[in-house]
Amino acid sequence: MKSFKNVGIIGAGSMGIGIAQIASNSNCNVFIFDQNKSALQQALKKLEKVLIRLIEKGKISTIKKDSILSNIKIVESLESMKDSDLIIEAIVENSAAKKEIFCQIESIVSNDCVLATNTSSISITSLASCLKNPIRFIGIHFFNPAPIMPLVEIIPALQTNSNLVKEIHQLLLNWNKKPVVAKDTPGFIVNRIARPFYSEALRIYEEQIADFKTIDFAMKHIGGFRMGPFELMDFIGNDVNYAVTESVFKAFYYDPRYKPSFTQKQYADAGWHGRKSSKGYYDYGDNIELILPSKDERLLEEIFERILVMLINEAMDALYLGIASEQDIELAMTKGVNYPKGLIKWGKEKSFSWVVGKMDTLYGLYHEDRYRCSPLLRKKAIL
Repeated sequence: MKSFKNVGIIGAGSMGIGIAQIASNSNCNVFIFDQNKSALQQALKKLEKVLIRLIEKGKISTIKKDSILSNIKIVESLESMKDSDLIIEAIVENSAAKKEIFCQIESIVSNDCVLATNTSSISITSLASCLKNPIRFIGIHFFNPAPIMPLVEIIPALQTNSNLVKEIHQLLLNWNKKPVVAKDTPGFIVNRIARPFYSEALRIYEEQIADFKTIDFAMKHIGGFRMGPFELMDFIGNDVNYAVTESVFKAFYYDPRYKPSFTQKQYADAGWHGRKSSKGYYDYGDNIELILPSKDERLLEEIFERILVMLINEAMDALYLGIASEQDIELAMTKGVNYPKGLIKWGKEKSFSWVVGKMDTLYGLYHEDRYRCSPLLRKKAIL
């Protein structure tokens, strides 16, 4: 198994410095580069504050903090990363910018150096195509905040050497992460399967069935989710969540299942991005109006079941299309977005025939491809 002692990180944003912290914590020599020199210094200062808080909480020692910081070296040029065993790119989500960086770095590092991208939405195969030696290219998608979130998606390009998947899988286990392997398709596992959690909640709101608070309450009270869809969109940022939805929709050649919401676009256009802008679906200002959800159990059950069956259908379709194994799909949704249980397991508990019945009822009402039932779900229902 390949040793990844020297790790280069390109990009000093929250994701880049988070990945640097993870690698450094596992005693790797980390070299971090960013074209914005001030961003590098700010990132290290923020990391030091994070580590000090961990000391105060009794989670790490002062010695460990010093070790993590000493393992991370700021470099002022890509040439300084020439001895890296692994390079992880974590810059802006722009295909052209990423390809330019990888073309530069490929001419600097050795032929044995693994090149990886942390993209959440761009095709890994497309990025690999810019390289002379694409077999050493792979997607390693961490979730924010990277040091806290256990899940990491591994996405091989069409050109990737199959042994590299095993090596990165073992590396991430060594880094105390929960790796899953996904096919290189839009949204990979989590960002694909989770779409209905947001989109169907928005649809329910637009149909005037319930308000934000009631929909969120239904998913928490009936479903046991930690956060409701509108709370979570406000936490993620409506601008970010809308951009991902739009990206997945376009990547799937405008499949109606992934159609974005006009409501979310309006909120994003208005600058109502959620917590970071003090206003989103909820107001986070000083004079917050207390809004109580409906306690109509029938309504709450209807909301929960409608969103749940859409999620189960998406998970089963991902399995049907070989996006990932059943085990990895379940792990991705419980560790990547903290769902109370795996969606396929939930479907088994409710019974697949029950899920199919709910999906067919929705399709019968709307006659939209959005509500088409996965062939695998329908097949499982009759077994």
